[in-house]
Amino acid sequence: MLALSAALLAQHAYSKNVKKKGHTGTPAVVNAPKDGVAEARLIEIYKLIGRADVKQALARAEHLVQDFPNFQLAQLVYGDLLSSRTRVLKTLGDIPINQLEGSDVTLNELRNESYMRIKALRERPPLGAIPSEFLLLSPRNKHAIAIDASRARLYLFENQANGLTLVADYYISIGKSGLEKKVEGDLRTPLGIYFITSLLNPNTLKDYYGSGALPINYPNVLDIKRGKTGGGIWLHGTPRAQFSRPPLASDGCVVLTNPDLEHIIKTVEIRSTPVVISSALKWVSAQTAHAEANHFENSLKAWLKAKSEGRIDEVAAFYANDFNSNGKSIVEWLPVLRREVAKSQGRAIEVKDLSLLRWTDASDTMLATFGEVLGGQRTGQTKRQYWIRHSNQWKIFYEGVI
Repeated sequence: MLALSAALLAQHAYSKNVKKKGHTGTPAVVNAPKDGVAEARLIEIYKLIGRADVKQALARAEHLVQDFPNFQLAQLVYGDLLSSRTRVLKTLGDIPINQLEGSDVTLNELRNESYMRIKALRERPPLGAIPSEFLLLSPRNKHAIAIDASRARLYLFENQANGLTLVADYYISIGKSGLEKKVEGDLRTPLGIYFITSLLNPNTLKDYYGSGALPINYPNVLDIKRGKTGGGIWLHGTPRAQFSRPPLASDGCVVLTNPDLEHIIKTVEIRSTPVVISSALKWVSAQTAHAEANHFENSLKAWLKAKSEGRIDEVAAFYANDFNSNGKSIVEWLPVLRREVAKSQGRAIEVKDLSLLRWTDASDTMLATFGEVLGGQRTGQTKRQYWIRHSNQWKIFYEGVI
């Protein structure tokens, strides 16, 4: 009989109450899509070890490393299972001290990766819940992405007729120095709400970036307002020789396995896909999110009504004193508002395809994107506004045309 210690079984054991927390279960290997399949198979091996079915676990692990020879964590588990034939193992990656040869760091990184994968799969989002940042998405936002750094996890949502639906989630790596990027070169991943701006072809990139890259718009308007610097923050893949990277491994980017990134690239749209990066996502019901959206919309409607009726002084009162639109202060922005009011010629101004994303940290910020359409017309300018809440009043500190 193979000898695995209780400590190793506990390390690999997969919680039996996962389904009670809203998890729909790990997909069967035969029907699993290419994205996420390696992780699904690894978790099945963990479950077999947790049930002390080490013989079956060894067979599954052997097939997994044959199919994904660059999956280092799977190789480590396979090695443990082989070693357990002759000795009792005490921990994941239980390599004899005389065989380590300076590999302590790599082992710890793989152990951390294993821990984060299991943590995310145990702590599933409540069924039907969505991240609190997604108050309202328009039909133009066909998908949305939310990243929870505390679980090393990226959640992919589809904006369906009945609202946001979680369709996939993936293990990710972030910056070597953690979160909250502030300056160029600090090796941190930014926190905030961003949009995918482009797709970079892997043929134009170094192998380091794997199957391609999806840049996001860091620094965004709020970042710039706060004096943050740097750039070049991407969602990208891994080198071909490496299946995944440790939880803290990048220069600030969000890194996925190549199969997972390829699925995202095929799924999402450029410019209209929001990306929330959070230290720890707060999950709420869709009803709660919609109630928060309705509360803010009262301010948006009041701004729109004043603008429609040409009451420029009332319109100006909605703008913060430190308003800045691409270098224009509120004093310099007022002529733009006057021209827009004059152009309307008394016709009502309507908002179409409204999207509301809320970011709350030291301040409370609302990112509103919408089409501003004059009565009698079918199309108009697509605008983006950043609002900040002062006490019980919302004020606009940025406005621009997309």
